[in-house]
Amino acid sequence: MEKVKIGIIGGSGLYNMAELKDVQEIHLATPFGKPSDAFIVGSLEGIRVAFLPRHGRGHRLLPTEIPFRANIYAMKLLGVDFIFSVSAVGSLQEKYAPTDFVIPDQFFDRTRARTEESTFFGNGIVAHITFSHPVCPQLCDILEQACKRVEGLRVHRGGTYLCMEGPAFSTKAESNVYRQLGMDVIGMTNLQEAKLAREAEIAYATLALVTDYDCWHESHDSVTVEMVIEYLNKNVRNAQLVLKEAIKLVEEKKLKNPYIGATRRAILTSPEYWNTETAKKLEAIIGKT
Repeated sequence: MEKVKIGIIGGSGLYNMAELKDVQEIHLATPFGKPSDAFIVGSLEGIRVAFLPRHGRGHRLLPTEIPFRANIYAMKLLGVDFIFSVSAVGSLQEKYAPTDFVIPDQFFDRTRARTEESTFFGNGIVAHITFSHPVCPQLCDILEQACKRVEGLRVHRGGTYLCMEGPAFSTKAESNVYRQLGMDVIGMTNLQEAKLAREAEIAYATLALVTDYDCWHESHDSVTVEMVIEYLNKNVRNAQLVLKEAIKLVEEKKLKNPYIGATRRAILTSPEYWNTETAKKLEAIIGKT
């Protein structure tokens, strides 16, 4: 199978990368089921990239229905070292206006129904990854530089992404509590991806596209799908331009994946006690036994 170093996960509104050349669709099966869709593998500025629409083409999957483990495991099978994940978010602070981009460096978990989809481990092999810094700072540097290369784009570095269950948007009470807690943006998908990417020893960063002020803001008393789509459409072209620049920067800087070997060091279960079936499922991550 062709090895691809850079993966892109497209969120709401970003269902393809039109500038990819020499494109092929790759359908992958994983021990954790099928990914959200076929991978679109192609060349961008001569660099091979794997693109996956998180919700499937046509936006068929609710946030809770996304096969996070299959998506990240499939990236590992492709040989991906770096993932840029694009996500539509609501703003919880005045300074993040619709159409701004945010590069968060922390997550806060408010999901309830995703325990199984939050780790590859269990069933006879226990691992506790280090997750105090949940995104790769080198990739965040690259995203920031890439954003600054796109004319007219406002970008904010840092902040906390609150990951909620969905699919309903927040109540006003919830939105105000999140603001009081100091959260910056709110979305429904990226926390599980970040955890699984770390377990899979893949560097990961989020590019958050602000679509609205959630429902706390006086001018956004209720968030509607129409409102979100309007700002998504404005954001998508800029996101494609940013990703194009970011991919070039990964190559220019000859970036090395800093997380190789991290998962082996996080496994507590002695190899002689590993569940054989689980070890086989995790072969792409922990190696042959």
